[in-house]
Amino acid sequence: MGFDKHIFISYAHVDNAPEGERQKQWVSDFHRDLEKCLNRVWGQKPDIWRDDTLRGNDYFEKVIEQQLSKVALLLSIISPRYIESEWCLREMESFCREALKNGGLLLGKNRDKSRIFKVIKTELEQEKHPQAIRDLLGYKFYGTLKGEKIEFNSLYGSEAEEAYHRELLKLAYDIRDLLKVLLSDTAESVPKDDGIAVYLAETTSDLAEAREKIRTELQQRGHTVLPSQPLLYTENCENAIRENLEKCKLSVHLIGSVRSGVPEGETRSLVELQKILAQEKSSRDNFFNHLTWFPIGLEPKGTQQENFIASLRNEPDFLQTGLEELKTLIHQRLNPSSQRAIKVPSETDGIKRIYLICGEADRATVRPFRKKLFHQGFEVMLPLFKGDEGEVRQHHQDCLCTCDVVVIYCGNVKESWFQTKLSDLRKIPGYGRTQPLLAKAVLVGEPYTEDKEDWCLTHEAKIFQSFDDFQTHLNQILQRKQSPC
Repeated sequence: MGFDKHIFISYAHVDNAPEGERQKQWVSDFHRDLEKCLNRVWGQKPDIWRDDTLRGNDYFEKVIEQQLSKVALLLSIISPRYIESEWCLREMESFCREALKNGGLLLGKNRDKSRIFKVIKTELEQEKHPQAIRDLLGYKFYGTLKGEKIEFNSLYGSEAEEAYHRELLKLAYDIRDLLKVLLSDTAESVPKDDGIAVYLAETTSDLAEAREKIRTELQQRGHTVLPSQPLLYTENCENAIRENLEKCKLSVHLIGSVRSGVPEGETRSLVELQKILAQEKSSRDNFFNHLTWFPIGLEPKGTQQENFIASLRNEPDFLQTGLEELKTLIHQRLNPSSQRAIKVPSETDGIKRIYLICGEADRATVRPFRKKLFHQGFEVMLPLFKGDEGEVRQHHQDCLCTCDVVVIYCGNVKESWFQTKLSDLRKIPGYGRTQPLLAKAVLVGEPYTEDKEDWCLTHEAKIFQSFDDFQTHLNQILQRKQSPC
């Protein structure tokens, strides 16, 4: 399929008016930045064109429409002025008409990839968007920062500039993928890459930014991310989720602090529904994995959301970590060969290792116990309390893989901290450990409260109220292990 130009940018000229002391022009800057970004992610320089000189309807039929018939993609910069511009709307109508003659307006196996890209520069009610692109998700170049609604622009500071470039990168990857289709002489389906299809579940607004970061990184690694279009809160929502899940080998569910909306005819929220359907697929498909993530430091709001998150905590694939740790685990699930098979080093050096998991506030409390075990010949490892998120998490996983015994000390910690550490014990095989632990223990320390006694109850580890009781148990285990059969 031949085209003279890759992209035509349609915009209202008032949106390119000079702003600020440096007389920045948003559309001109966007044009330049998109060209650079596409050149980087696509590997070749795109041919992007926009009309920055022509005026008046006299030239439309002769010049613009002639050019639009040879353009692969239309990029419309939506703003209040754009939807009032007869010129802009005629450009869109003309492109739609010409696209039908040259490959069609919608591409992909399911005809769900539009050759029009909607860049929303200024917040505008969706019902006011032109009919041809009203149902497209679009790329939002505006938002709320520090309580103020702004357009993403370096004039508003570093955070606004970072948000601008993040959305630009997302747009560039999607344009690149569609250009590959259009320039491959076939528009029957989206080109297959070497990656895996991943279902990245829709989530609530508080985690929208985290979801987009994951989406961008997955695309950078060559994976297909579904759903490709936003789910509609209609009675057909469940079928749409099932269809997308069937194409995937992994689903990732980001759980926010508030309950999401409920589709028509449903009692379950959209987030809950996606999670339930993924669990159903996992139960019948041994090659399908799913991960559920609740960020560290986030607190659920409302009884329904509290109960929902509480029901997820005991799942082996429930994570309460930082975002970077989640991205690392996603990569490991998509590339199992990247995981190491780790044996316990005591099999070769004879040293017994105890991983004593405690909070930083309890480090001084456990110090005498650690020294006592050390003088008895044990190597006692503690978590890292300083360092970046990735280093802390990697050290934690390495200790779980290389120790002989795990002790979770519950002193000045919260229930969520304890549940996260207990959950990590279930995930040890996934971290690469090949040998079972000799012992798993929970040591309940001060302050003693009825609540702590309740949430420390578990059958997954033996519970102790004192260091001495634990040490007696440990000695008994080691004696049994050393006794001849």
